[in-house]
Amino acid sequence: MTAPARKTPDTLIILFWVALSLVALSFLVPAGSFSIETDPDGHTLPVELSSFSLAGDGAPGTPLFNAEPERVGFLNAPFEGLVSGSRHSAAIGIMGFLLVVGGAFGIIMQTGCIDRGVRALIQRTEKDPIVVLPLLFFLFSLGGAIFGMSEETIAFVLLLAPIIVRLGYDAITAVLVTFVASRVGFAASWMNPFNVAIAQGIADLPILSGAPLRIIMWTVFTLVGMAITLWWARRVHARPELSPCHQSDEHFRLQQSDQAAAPGFTPRDAFAMLIIVAGVAWVIWGVIAHQYFIPEIATQFFTMGLVIGLLYLLPGRHRMDANQLARAFRDGAAGLIPAVLVVGMAKGLVLLLGGTNPAEPSVMNTILFFLASGLGQVPELVSAWLMFFVQSLINFLVPSGSGQAALTMPLMAPLGDLVGVQRQVTVLCFQLGDSLTNLIIPTSATLMGVLGAARIDWAVWARWVLPVLGLYVVLALIFIGVAVMIGYS
Repeated sequence: MTAPARKTPDTLIILFWVALSLVALSFLVPAGSFSIETDPDGHTLPVELSSFSLAGDGAPGTPLFNAEPERVGFLNAPFEGLVSGSRHSAAIGIMGFLLVVGGAFGIIMQTGCIDRGVRALIQRTEKDPIVVLPLLFFLFSLGGAIFGMSEETIAFVLLLAPIIVRLGYDAITAVLVTFVASRVGFAASWMNPFNVAIAQGIADLPILSGAPLRIIMWTVFTLVGMAITLWWARRVHARPELSPCHQSDEHFRLQQSDQAAAPGFTPRDAFAMLIIVAGVAWVIWGVIAHQYFIPEIATQFFTMGLVIGLLYLLPGRHRMDANQLARAFRDGAAGLIPAVLVVGMAKGLVLLLGGTNPAEPSVMNTILFFLASGLGQVPELVSAWLMFFVQSLINFLVPSGSGQAALTMPLMAPLGDLVGVQRQVTVLCFQLGDSLTNLIIPTSATLMGVLGAARIDWAVWARWVLPVLGLYVVLALIFIGVAVMIGYS
């Protein structure tokens, strides 16, 4: 009898065990604090390691329950984490941001305009299909960079895998131009609201700041992915038997094309796509020209979704009624409730350690001091690289980008301060470490869903994608090195 497969624990279960570990730690580690100094203009100077001192009261210990707001008990942590912060910060501001933006994108995806646009693109390039592959990679990479396209790629793999296989390629090619492209865009994004924006908000950086370097990185990452896609597609087209999924692709070769019966791309869909482009440009303009932050950016995304929703209320093909749009907004927001809970719960973990104020005695400050003392013995560049690899390892346990940001950035941002790593570099290490390993980790529900849709065994995929992942890791380390050398901030 075959043993049942072991289930990967849910992120909330992992957070629960982390919380218990932190409670135990609070009975072993004494509280400490740093001295805060200001310059003549009143600006706070960077915290110095040498200013650390222990509180003298020993390990504070975390109570089971404590109604005092300045001392959070174990059972208080979930609620206190969920209600902490302000409209401009974690956790309240970021949770509201996720729900509003998720609802807006729920409307956009429900209209089907993006789906029909991809179908139309495929149909227009069937005479020379190799042309469409790098274009698809570009579009899905752009989707990952702009609005964190991830789970949506499962539906696109279901749609595109039969078409791409019948054009003479294989299912790996279909996964490359959809899932891999979106993850590449996600990793190198300059404006992903569910990754970069959250991490920057927690790190007290201007939202969507540092865009120029990230845009260059996204361009390089995307061009490399397009080149890999073209190389693999030409190779498989010339010798199909070279594909490790050649046998499983027979399932797609036997399917009949349903493109003739597919709903067509309409002028309304084209107008919706223009609204998306204009909306993204508006967000970028608002951030650059007026320093828009979490509340304003959430409003911009909501407006984009609302205008597109109103467009599809008009009579004509693909029309939707008001109830459908309301449900789409609700379902889009509901899809992010797990991420919202993780953000709040992760904030509760920080509160269990006494918070992140360096001037107030806390276990968190003591942990930061000892971690920074170790990293302080190595160059800044090595410290940044170590942060990248730490984030990559954590991603095996917490594949959610927003969840990992909420869990790690409260620790990594001040740790970077102590070892001389700019906070913008710390966010860069987070976003690259969080995203790239999703190309291979079996704990990623999206990856496993994509491979299931493409009928590719995980072991087969892992062997194929490992060299690709290695190449992207090298590129990530290069860009982190550049960021450190130029004082990226």
